[in-house]
Amino acid sequence: MDEPAVIGRRVQRLRAQLGLTQRQLAEPAYTPAYVSTLESGKVRPSEAALRHLAGRLGTTYEELATGRPARLVTELRLGLTDAQRALATGEADEAAVRYRQLLTEAELHGLDEERAEALLGLGDCALETGELEDAVRHFEACEQILAAEPLPRRARAVRGRAVAHILAGELRYACYLLESAIDELGTSGLADPEALVLLYAAVIGPYLDMGAQARAARAAELALALAPQVSDPALVAGMHRQVARTFLAEGRLADADASLAKAQSIYRQLRLRTDLAHCHWMRGYVYAQEGELDSAERELRTARDMLAAKRAVLFTAQVEVELADVLRRLGRHAEAMELLTPLTELGDQHGAVHAGGAHRLLGLICEERGETEPAEEHYVTALGLLERSGASGDMADLCRLLGDLLRRAGRIEAALDAYRTGLGHRAAPGTTTLGPAPLPPRI
Repeated sequence: MDEPAVIGRRVQRLRAQLGLTQRQLAEPAYTPAYVSTLESGKVRPSEAALRHLAGRLGTTYEELATGRPARLVTELRLGLTDAQRALATGEADEAAVRYRQLLTEAELHGLDEERAEALLGLGDCALETGELEDAVRHFEACEQILAAEPLPRRARAVRGRAVAHILAGELRYACYLLESAIDELGTSGLADPEALVLLYAAVIGPYLDMGAQARAARAAELALALAPQVSDPALVAGMHRQVARTFLAEGRLADADASLAKAQSIYRQLRLRTDLAHCHWMRGYVYAQEGELDSAERELRTARDMLAAKRAVLFTAQVEVELADVLRRLGRHAEAMELLTPLTELGDQHGAVHAGGAHRLLGLICEERGETEPAEEHYVTALGLLERSGASGDMADLCRLLGDLLRRAGRIEAALDAYRTGLGHRAAPGTTTLGPAPLPPRI
């Protein structure tokens, strides 16, 4: 409710527009003197008084108390739903324009809940288009608005910020954010199933990239156990997509394919093209692991085309690395290099992981073609890019490749140094340096 002086001026303005006297406005429940005192801002009106006056003035209690048009909140929420639909169906730029309009309107009228939803949407749009700094800024602003709210209300913003750091290659910090939120949900007694599935599904990927297979498997197990309590089908589909990565790490390719097929079915129904593209991507990876390279290429090209159409820059880059690896294994080196060369320019601007993966594959191609010096340069560059990301499995693999290359060239001491570095990254398989894993919730 606004200050008494503001409400008083609003009542006076509306009364004058209708040509009513203070007596006509007040009767039969109140006196002209009360209306005069109210219009001068000397008294804070009760809800009952405002509802009476609103009825006489042909407006609503909310508009009289706050100045907000009666249909504003409903229209804002409808607008948010339209923007969410646009984002879900692949129109991130269009959705971002709509979210910015809605944010401005919500800020104008002091509607914090709608401001938070608009900021979440802008953060998701920025993730789609690879604008990671903007994504973090939007998610942080949303968390500030919701600071007094229970953690389940803030879980989407926390997850969004963590995903931005994952895409930037900052895996350890992303795991810290997600694990801290999971622990807080457990210790606070607010173990909301939807929030937990959201957070567990998000943490599976960085766990695997860091070589923490045991934690990834446990997170997947807990997410699957919580899934029956979740009513949001898109969230369940996202969980199935992330759980598939754990099955892949365990060599359970049939289970991974089954999880991805479930996710695809749901996303097809919901028309969420980004997540459907991710399913094609992961299925392509499954086929590649099984040696079905033609099927892998088909799925990965489908994923790439869907993501590129949405201008999802970082996700497209990740798929192109996977597709280039399939092309390399098919012996189509020129096509693979054509995909990979632009990706090496991403560097730290969008995170080291994607550029590091591109350099690794270029090194393999050069090595297969007998070009030893360029191969070594690509491996060393990839190691430098991945060093800060905490992607232990990738670092260990690169050290092995570099060590093998140096050993075959007769540079034994340099090869031993590379192997020792790789062993340091794999000294404790299935663990990270993050400390104890989050306590599991009561299911």
